[in-house]
Amino acid sequence: MTLAHDSKTQDAGRRTQDGNASHNLINGKNTSPGLSVENVHFAYGSIKALNGVNLVAQPGKIHCVMGRNGVGKTTLMRTIMGVYRASAGSVVMHGIPIDRLDAPRRAKNGLALVPQGREIFPKLTVEENLRVGLEARTDRRRKIDEEVYEFFPILKQFLKRMGGDLSGGQQQQLAIARALQGAPQVLLLDEPTEGIQPNIIQLIGDVLQKLAHQRGMTVVLVEQYLDFVKEIGDTFAIMNRGRVVAEGTTDQLHDELISQHLSV
Repeated sequence: MTLAHDSKTQDAGRRTQDGNASHNLINGKNTSPGLSVENVHFAYGSIKALNGVNLVAQPGKIHCVMGRNGVGKTTLMRTIMGVYRASAGSVVMHGIPIDRLDAPRRAKNGLALVPQGREIFPKLTVEENLRVGLEARTDRRRKIDEEVYEFFPILKQFLKRMGGDLSGGQQQQLAIARALQGAPQVLLLDEPTEGIQPNIIQLIGDVLQKLAHQRGMTVVLVEQYLDFVKEIGDTFAIMNRGRVVAEGTTDQLHDELISQHLSV
């Protein structure tokens, strides 16, 4: 069993907001992007944070969202997840609009977010944190998928340790492993390398590449660490003032773009 698309039962449990399964198939394969964000707007009161964002991420690819601080990257991740409700535009997963779903229902439809700052539960054990992730499943599975211990061996050693007693790098591994317990089809990560030591960054990169390139998961991550993006990313989108201003494959991340949109 794998964490991405791990069973026919789990996939059968995914439903659209009107209760119908998606049938956008050719020769048995879904031809839609894993995630499509179309002209999405969001504002904090009178302050516009997202101003017509368009973004497409394909299954089996790692799509990196970049930009200086304050351009709307975290807001975009939370809006895609349903934590914030877009004022206009649409979010589509594998051809299925999910705009009207709240965050828990989006999770049950195969979307997961590893938030900035990890947001693990410090007063719960590692094992209890992982069990929280099982709530996103639709097949009633309540056993932790032990494949996460292959990805992050330290978690198995620390199952009874409180989340708050872990190092930052260990907490990030836990946050990713918790998100994977719901067997997501689309995985969002908000700055997963922030404040993490280099060896853990490498480990996280290896895991994300396995999930995308070997398992066919759609991976979208907000990332400031340019070397990490170039090493593991397939495609990128650069944001500025609440919209995407440049996009392409990571080998197209040339110095002019970096200087114009990313250099401080």
